Amino acid sequence: MKAAFLGFIRIAALTALASAPALAQTYPAKPIRILIAQAPGSATDVISRVVGNRLSESLGQPVVIEARPGAGGVVGTEAAARSAPDGYTLFMGNNSTHGSNPAVFPKLPYDAVKDFAPIAFVASVPYVLVVDPSLPATNVQQLIALAKSRSGKMNYASAGNGSTHHFCGELLKSMSGVDILHIPYKGSPPAIAGLLGGEVSMMFANVADIGSQIKSGKVKALAVTTAKRAGSLPEVPTMSEAGLPGFEIVSWFGLLAPAGTPAPIVARLNAETVKVLERPDVKAALANQGLEVAPGSPEQFAAHIKSEIAKFTKIGKAAGIKAE
Repeated sequence: MKAAFLGFIRIAALTALASAPALAQTYPAKPIRILIAQAPGSATDVISRVVGNRLSESLGQPVVIEARPGAGGVVGTEAAARSAPDGYTLFMGNNSTHGSNPAVFPKLPYDAVKDFAPIAFVASVPYVLVVDPSLPATNVQQLIALAKSRSGKMNYASAGNGSTHHFCGELLKSMSGVDILHIPYKGSPPAIAGLLGGEVSMMFANVADIGSQIKSGKVKALAVTTAKRAGSLPEVPTMSEAGLPGFEIVSWFGLLAPAGTPAPIVARLNAETVKVLERPDVKAALANQGLEVAPGSPEQFAAHIKSEIAKFTKIGKAAGIKAE
């Protein structure tokens, strides 16, 4: 009986190994959708369309982008996590869905690590500290001095409670000792509109979202949040250079599938995504948005997600950040 059982297991294993290459070769046999948890027109949407269009060419099937915004990214992320793990529903995650949200939401309807199969890291972009041009501050230290002289009277915008923008603002407060009021908006575009409309004094915005306003002079850029200067804003110093060493929060994007997606399909998607990201036209298109591509293996992306959740959890606890 035991021998028969072991024989069955061996046959099943050999069958699975034999079918794995065939599965990778026949996939995909129908259109693929990439879910995003942000609104159309967002940086996540733009990146998904650039990558999705090229994946469609290489995979030979249409790739459709489907936006499921809401609840700070929770709605779309849950929809992706609950999708069939067959390779036909993918998800463009980011530092909110797989970084800050798991750190601040007391109870998410999904597990950002266990419910997803990482495919490939796609790109990263700095946040940039921008202020109203009328504000009498041309650098971070002047802004800090101004905020201290107007203690409790200045404010900053974010894309909502628990958003990465919020984390950046609270990190600024804790590292500089300023007292500025947090004004949460329902998403990045409304927050930027609030800054442009004079409702708030400053905000940390994704370079991909605020780049055109910086170039047109509608907002003033003081510093970026990456360890090195941004290629799209070479004249803007880093927060570390501006006098706050160790201040580093990066906006990033990566492709994932629901947990349980067959390994051959994940491997095929990783290979195709890496190939797409190495194309000069794709690099140029993303660079125009201030993005730098950084493709890698599923294992590297999985490790990155875990480290991001740990980092945001540490900052969130220290600042008492809680999502509503």
